[in-house]
Amino acid sequence: MIMKRTVATAVAISLMGLAGAASAADFEVLMLNKGTDGKTMGFSPSFLRIEPGDTVTFIPVDKGHNAETILDMIPAAAQTWKGKTDEQFTVTLTAEGLYGFKCQPHFAVGMVGLIQVGDDRSNMTELLNVRLPARAQARMAELFAKTSPRQ
Repeated sequence: MIMKRTVATAVAISLMGLAGAASAADFEVLMLNKGTDGKTMGFSPSFLRIEPGDTVTFIPVDKGHNAETILDMIPAAAQTWKGKTDEQFTVTLTAEGLYGFKCQPHFAVGMVGLIQVGDDRSNMTELLNVRLPARAQARMAELFAKTSPRQ
């Protein structure tokens, strides 16, 4: 009797752990010489809305790209990340807020993206005040317009 309870409890705990893991989603962002928006040097998609605990995998379709956080453009509770050039890179984002990211070799020509994790956009003001190269600033403004709380 005790053995059956122990096994049943172990199975229940394992299933609860799997349920939590199964709820996290995986997203892919392609690194391209020409983005799907028709602009040169871009991420596809360049804007993502995900939930805390979801993962994002950056895939270098074309050579010469990486993905990394933009200094001062992540939530205060978040950690910076940096993928190597020409290598696939996966990051799990747990802190809610907005994350600006870039391709370092093509930052000046506007290769940037934005991830909204959850509904918290309280770091928007800080992100708007970060100085970026002109083309990156213009693309980032378009991405900020896509953020919103869930309806």
